[in-house]
Amino acid sequence: MSELSVNHLLGIKYITEADIQLIFETADHFKEVINRPIKKVPSLRDITIANLFFENSTRTKLSFELAEKRLSADVINFASSSSSVTKGETLIDTVNNILSMKVDMVVMRHPNPGAGVFLSKHVNASIINAGDGAHEHPTQALLDTYSIREKLGDVSGKKVVIVGDILHSRVALSNIFALQKLGATVKVCGPKTLIPKYIEKLNVGVETNLRKALEWCDVANMLRVQNERMDISYFPTTREYTQQFGLSKAILDSLNKEIVVMHPGPINRGVEITSDVADSKQSIILEQVQNGVAVRMAVIYLLASKIKS
Repeated sequence: MSELSVNHLLGIKYITEADIQLIFETADHFKEVINRPIKKVPSLRDITIANLFFENSTRTKLSFELAEKRLSADVINFASSSSSVTKGETLIDTVNNILSMKVDMVVMRHPNPGAGVFLSKHVNASIINAGDGAHEHPTQALLDTYSIREKLGDVSGKKVVIVGDILHSRVALSNIFALQKLGATVKVCGPKTLIPKYIEKLNVGVETNLRKALEWCDVANMLRVQNERMDISYFPTTREYTQQFGLSKAILDSLNKEIVVMHPGPINRGVEITSDVADSKQSIILEQVQNGVAVRMAVIYLLASKIKS
C-alpha cells in the first residue's frame, strides 16, 4: 500500500500532489463507508487522538470528531477557554501533559501561524493542523478540492476564483496551494484592501470586479469577511461590500454558463452570498461538509498507518 510522504499534516505546502491523490482515493473508500447503515470501521481501535482547539470552531471540530469516531479511535477533546492555558501554561507544556496520557495524534487549531510546525518539532506525536491563524487550513483545502473533483470529474484545467477576505483567510492560502498542485488556475477577487500585496508571487491572478471573475471561472469559492481578525476597517460598510462582492441569484442567473458555488462556512447570509444562492442547485456547500468527514477520515487513517508501521 502506498503511504504519505509526511508524518504530519501541517499545511498543503508541505505535501505533494501524490499525497493529495492518495488522500482522495482513500476518501472515496470512506465516503462509501459513511453512507452505509453501519457507518463505523474498526481501523483505529488502538489509536488515541486529542483534539486541541485554542480557537472557536464548530464545523471543523465536529467533523474531526466524527471522522475519528467513525474510525473507532479513542478521542479526547480539549478547549483552551476552559483549560489551564488561561492560567498561563505554555503550548508545549499543555501538549506534553496530554501526550503523557499516551496520545498518538493531535489535531490542533491555534490562533498563531506556524503553531503546528513548532509543535511537530517538540513533541512525539503525529500533528494535524486544523487551522493556524491566517496561515493554513489544510483539511479544508483538501475537502474543497475533493468536492470540485467529485462535482466536475477533475480539478486539473479548471478555473477557480476565491472571492472575499483573502488577506485574513487560511482557507484561501491552503486552497491556492492545493488547486495549483492539482493543475487548476486560480484567481482571487475582493476589495484591494483585502488582497495581500504579494499574492502575484504565488502565481495567482487578481480581479477586483466580481462579474468579470465569475464570467472567467468554473468554480467560485465565496469566503466570509473575518471581522474577528480585523483591527482596522478595510471597507466602508458591510452594505457596500455586499453591493460589490456579494453573490446574488440575479448575478448567478445572468451569467452565460452554470458555475459551481462553494463556501467553507460559516456563512454570513446576505453578506458574501444570499440565501437563495447558498441553497441553489449550483451550490455544493452541504456536499463540502459531508466530504469533510470522509477526507478527514482519510488523513487520520493514512497518518495513523505510519504510526503503526
